[in-house]
Amino acid sequence: MMLIVMLLIGLASAFMGSLVGLGGGLIFVPSLLFLSKFSESFSWVTPQNVVAMSLLIMIFTGLSSTLTYLKSKRVDIYSGLIFLTGSIPGALVGVWLNSYVNINSFELYFGILMLGLASLFFVKDYLLQFATARNTRGKKFYVHREFNLTGKKVEYSYSIIFGVIISFFVGMISGLFGIGGGSLMVTAMILFFSFPAHIAAPTSMFMIFVSSIVSSSAHVVAGNVVWEYALLAVPGAWLGGVLGAKINQTLDRQVLEWILRILMIIIGIRLIL
Repeated sequence: MMLIVMLLIGLASAFMGSLVGLGGGLIFVPSLLFLSKFSESFSWVTPQNVVAMSLLIMIFTGLSSTLTYLKSKRVDIYSGLIFLTGSIPGALVGVWLNSYVNINSFELYFGILMLGLASLFFVKDYLLQFATARNTRGKKFYVHREFNLTGKKVEYSYSIIFGVIISFFVGMISGLFGIGGGSLMVTAMILFFSFPAHIAAPTSMFMIFVSSIVSSSAHVVAGNVVWEYALLAVPGAWLGGVLGAKINQTLDRQVLEWILRILMIIIGIRLIL
């Protein structure tokens, strides 16, 4: 029974995360928090080990998604590496902060985070209409990128310094709460850096893959990973990551994002109360 439950949690988390570039922690972490209240089998759940397991599983989610996206040439590896110079130190700071959080405080903070991210989803489409391409070619500390996306040339530019700062705070949230941070990063990439949506989500998954390796390694060293349960979720996470990445290329995600918004609000309110 435990095998089936962990497989399904891993599958659902990775599928939703890969599909919209989130990483899956927004589903995985609250799922285990809820199960810990209703089942003795999950009495081992603490903020430290649930975040550690979420980050560990995101390695496989991120890897499977990234490999799929690489085949369709939608990952901006160069930009991803630039952003990682901010998100990796931020993730380590988040892991350190997580060690001081108890279960009740963690649920409250995670619930507030869920409501905040759900609100971001509601206003994201409105904000993104103000995203415009910027002519920054030749400017110091700016990067100009060009991609051939399904036969159409796309261009975008961004400030390296601003990108690293944003990435640091996204990484810190990821390390603290065990989420990929994709909802924040993808929105920032589109709104502030003029990334096309179908480049932003794959690049976000690449970043999640790399930063999760660093964050989960810190948790492994601290002894926070419950291996017998984490390994049960890995096969589901791998499959979910592949399926989500493939469907991302063909599916209109608006309906799914609405479902995710409502689900995040319900989860957020439940965790706070």
